[in-house]
Amino acid sequence: MIRGLVSNDCFDDAVDFYSLMRSEGFLPNNFTFPFVLKACARLLDLQLGVKIHTLVVKAGFHYDVFVKTSLVCLYAKCGFLEDAHKVFDDIPKKNVVSWTTIISAYIGVGKSREAIDMFRRLLETNLVPDSFTVVRVLSACTQLGDINCGEWIHKWIMEMGMVRNIFVATSLVDVYAKCGNMEKARGVFDGMPEKDIVTWGAMIQAYALNGLPREAMDLLFQMQRENVKPECYSVVGVLSACTRLGALELGEWASGLVDRNEFLCSLIVGTALIDLYAKYGNMAWAWEVFKGMKEKDRVVWNAIISGLAMNGYVKISFGLFGQVEKKGIKPDGNTFIGLLCGCTHAGLVDEDMQYFNSMDRVFSLTLIVEHYGCMVDLLSRAGLLDEAHQMIRNMPMEANAIVWGALLGACRMHRDTQLAELVLKQLIELEPWNSRNHVLLSNIYSTNLKWDEAAMIRLSMNEKGIQKLQRCSWIKVHGIVHEFFVGDKYHPLLEKINAKLDELTKKMKVAGYIPTTDYVLFDIEEEENEHFLGCHEKP
Repeated sequence: MIRGLVSNDCFDDAVDFYSLMRSEGFLPNNFTFPFVLKACARLLDLQLGVKIHTLVVKAGFHYDVFVKTSLVCLYAKCGFLEDAHKVFDDIPKKNVVSWTTIISAYIGVGKSREAIDMFRRLLETNLVPDSFTVVRVLSACTQLGDINCGEWIHKWIMEMGMVRNIFVATSLVDVYAKCGNMEKARGVFDGMPEKDIVTWGAMIQAYALNGLPREAMDLLFQMQRENVKPECYSVVGVLSACTRLGALELGEWASGLVDRNEFLCSLIVGTALIDLYAKYGNMAWAWEVFKGMKEKDRVVWNAIISGLAMNGYVKISFGLFGQVEKKGIKPDGNTFIGLLCGCTHAGLVDEDMQYFNSMDRVFSLTLIVEHYGCMVDLLSRAGLLDEAHQMIRNMPMEANAIVWGALLGACRMHRDTQLAELVLKQLIELEPWNSRNHVLLSNIYSTNLKWDEAAMIRLSMNEKGIQKLQRCSWIKVHGIVHEFFVGDKYHPLLEKINAKLDELTKKMKVAGYIPTTDYVLFDIEEEENEHFLGCHEKP
């Protein structure tokens, strides 16, 4: 009876039935203890679990491997990892389940390195881990981002002939993808004799997360050719890819691959669709998805707040933030990143400072580098360079390249070469091979007619072999995404495009438009500067 209750997740009833059993004078055995201890673990009832542990010892079952493994799980689930390990060490003949339990215990508290060490110890015994154990230890490699460890376990998996196991192979795909090695992830994927929808979804998500949206879309089409129906996680990866490509129609088509009620009931799909519409600038459709969702958690609220704020509907995002508080949903750091970014783009210095200060004082949230970055960006855009620089110096953590880059961009705009030099030193230290830092300072010197200093930077770049990266932009026409580089000469419609641009430029000049060529390129003629600006003007 206790077993049946536990198997059906009726843990309170299982504990009550155990208490009834004891009150009627029945003594549990090594079959009863594991199930009632599992109920205690799921209920986090350490007090009852300790009493049962005492009874286990009195009844003489403290050497039973199944009972002791259940005790390991109890102490680990209740947060007493040291006690769990003591019980584990006392097991005279450990089995694979015992080892898997202690490995999972370490992973559960974020001690992935210790979990991998325990797996190494397991391999030193005569026991052979099963697929569940391997999947768990691969998840530890993923958490650590340790590709070397993943490769070592992959080699062992190959030696044991376990690579054909669909769960193990999918976990390997996840390890390589999370570590950024998409070539090996795809190699494992292609080598799988069979794939389920989870495997397809993991690979599509991997491409999307690693900035390879085209590959994600190609895999979706391959999935369809093989008559595999996508599920929610696959669609989320595709929506992420469409967001990167700016392919709204394709994203809408992908969302139609799952039933509308299904994606409105799915927090992750609904959130991804809101994000797609928001980044494409269609907040009306994003709002319709938001309103239609059956359930809304903090992540969904964050998506719509950020989308509204980034698309200029800052005041509305403020109102939604008030609703979040009224509904009893505690805002997190991402909530405030959306608000702060919105204030930044709207130039709302006072409101931004108010939200920034309230994070710690009102909501007891820990400020991270992204929050400081938003503030530095706002102050920089507002021309308050000294205040922005002071905020960087007062940050409790080291500023990253994004934060320093925001200040450098403002230095360029306001022609503050003295502060720009200081900022650039920090950026070069953080990103020594990023050509943008060198080129930007060179352009600052150029606009201030400091030609010798600008030439010295270019010379230094040449000596160090630092190449200027070509910038590009994308535009979608009739469902096809076209990619253009600065000074592009290879597009098949180049002549027609340039002719149309020349025609538009002449009309713009007649209307009074004067191109700003100060910051476009360095050391080329003004007419050529205007030409490049027209061919690659940023919005």
